[in-house]
Amino acid sequence: MFIWFLALSFVLVALVFDSPALDYRMVLLGSVLPVVELLAGGPWALHTLLAPLVVLMLVMLATGGRRLARRRWLGLPIGLFLYLALDGAWLRTELFWWPAWGVRVDSSDVPDFKPAALMIALELIGVAVGAWAVRRYGLADRERLRLFCTQGRLDRTQMGDSRPRWR
Repeated sequence: MFIWFLALSFVLVALVFDSPALDYRMVLLGSVLPVVELLAGGPWALHTLLAPLVVLMLVMLATGGRRLARRRWLGLPIGLFLYLALDGAWLRTELFWWPAWGVRVDSSDVPDFKPAALMIALELIGVAVGAWAVRRYGLADRERLRLFCTQGRLDRTQMGDSRPRWR
C-alpha cells in the first residue's frame, strides 16, 4: 500500500487545514516514510507514536521565529501521524506505544500484511481519491502542477474558501 497513504494523506490535510501555503510535499513524504522502514526489515521507531512526536518537537524547536520554515516542515510530522492512522498502527499496542513497555520490538509486532484483495482494494481507493484530488485542486493545469511540484503549495483559488483570511 503506497498510493493509499499518499492520496488519503494529501486529501485529508488539504480538506482539514484548507491551507494553500502548507508544503504538501512534506506531508506526502511523512505519509510514506514508515513504508521504507518496513522494506528495511520490519517496523521500529517510525511505527510508534514517539517518532512523529519527536519530529514535531524538533521542527518546533528548529524553526522558532521562522514562520515560513515552520510551515514547510510541519507537514513531515503531520504525514507521520497520518501514516499511523491510515495503517492501523495503533492496533499493535506494544509497538505503537514503544518504548513504554520495554525497548525490545517483538517479532509479533511486525505488521501482518492484509489479504491481497484488501490491499488491492485500498490501493484502488487511493487511486480514486488521488484522481478526485487532481480534479478538485486543478493539478491537471500545468501552472498549478508546477506550483505544487516546486513549492509544495496549492493554488489559493482551488481551496475551499478562496477569500484572504487576514487583512
